[in-house]
Amino acid sequence: MKSLTSLLLLVVLAGCEYLPFGQGPLEGQVVALPENWGQVGQVDIIQLETNSADGPYSVNLWIANIEGTLHVFAGDNVAAWVEHIQADPNVRLGVDGSIYELMATQETDAAQFEKFAQAWEAKYGNRPRNENVDETYLYRLTARQ
Repeated sequence: MKSLTSLLLLVVLAGCEYLPFGQGPLEGQVVALPENWGQVGQVDIIQLETNSADGPYSVNLWIANIEGTLHVFAGDNVAAWVEHIQADPNVRLGVDGSIYELMATQETDAAQFEKFAQAWEAKYGNRPRNENVDETYLYRLTARQ
């Protein structure tokens, strides 16, 4: 246990920006949604803010662009941000000081999941660990209604 704690501390001190530790509200300016998510979809790590009973909650996540629609993935982990989305699908996505107000919808179609897995592999070099769409939490991010 001591070595795991030491390793975690080393990673945090090294400034790893992917670790999905919860933070508070995003900082930046709310901007209009772009016509094309191409540039945002190329960013390696985004920030996603969800709403919780305790207030805004944000995490750093990887993102994939599938046919012009952004997707975030929790694997088969029911993370805090997944629970928040299940309670309130309104989210905010932060990239380079810009904040986009979106809605998250769980993707349950196996064909769409396969497209996501291919995009994920092309971008990050590996396929998702669990590819069973019925056991994972993949969210499509779209304009709020």
